[in-house]
Amino acid sequence: MSRFLAPPERPAEPGPPPSFSVIIAAYQAAHTIGEAVESALEQTSPPHEVIVCDDGSTDDLAGALTPYGGRIVLLRKENGGAASARNVALRAASGEFVAQLDSDDAFLPTRLEALGELAGARPDLDILSTDAYFELEGEVVGRFYGYQMPFPTEDQRTAIFERCFVGWPAVRRRRLLAIGGFDESLVTGDDWDAWMRLILDGARAGIVAEPLLRYRVTPGSVSSDRVRVLRERVEILDKIAHDPRLSASERRALAAARRAKHRRALFAEAQDALLARRPDARHRALALALAGGVAGRTRAKALAAALLPQRAGRRLQQREAYMGRSRLERSIPDGE
Repeated sequence: MSRFLAPPERPAEPGPPPSFSVIIAAYQAAHTIGEAVESALEQTSPPHEVIVCDDGSTDDLAGALTPYGGRIVLLRKENGGAASARNVALRAASGEFVAQLDSDDAFLPTRLEALGELAGARPDLDILSTDAYFELEGEVVGRFYGYQMPFPTEDQRTAIFERCFVGWPAVRRRRLLAIGGFDESLVTGDDWDAWMRLILDGARAGIVAEPLLRYRVTPGSVSSDRVRVLRERVEILDKIAHDPRLSASERRALAAARRAKHRRALFAEAQDALLARRPDARHRALALALAGGVAGRTRAKALAAALLPQRAGRRLQQREAYMGRSRLERSIPDGE
């Protein structure tokens, strides 16, 4: 497999590597921010700058950053969510590309060098990324790309509706600013929403097919709230549906992706309600049973759960106790 994966090349002269500003949105991250910052500063190809935006933390984030002194830029703002912190850092950045790094993740030492090589070889790309390792409690448990998550080199405009196929990328700063940056109304999915709007605006993505980032899976984090994440994905697609640039075939692809995500959200809502023995468990199970496109076996189980929600809840709890709820399923970004 080629080291670089990207759409067919558009005419452009290869050039030198661009400059990269690393931006880190941080909230209550004093215990993890040091490793993230060090991983950015210790790149074999140094970043143009490292910008940390403190999103109204009440822990000692400033103290955790003291050892890095004048090597980073620290910005502070009232708490408004990750998207708002990323926007503050984005507007302050001056590199050609902004490379997003979460406050509890880490770059491998050659990540920016590899992204620079990709950018130099393919100056027609505006979104650059690499593969990533998933880590759970210090153990590597998977990778972002694989047979279930291939990187699309064709028709990225519709592929982005189905899944977020770029993880933690470096993005051409002027293009991200031109589309308005990150949507601050979103609690989760603001990155997928931004990459979708970029691609619909004509940007194209490419990757270095090597794992050069460590993504720490943290059960209980915002991204592990599956019901919220799945519901917000549906809302994001509803928003994108109003884009007048969509062709008829793209609208069909978007509608199909929305239906699939809606079914997943209904399934997650029913499962959580039954497990928690909530009063709305019967309603949630019935909504799943009546939804279009649900597989026959799932529909039958949902109808049974709607008739006897307490019994269904007990059986789910027994299964969870025996098998254990998959922390990966509920915490690892699945690219949707």
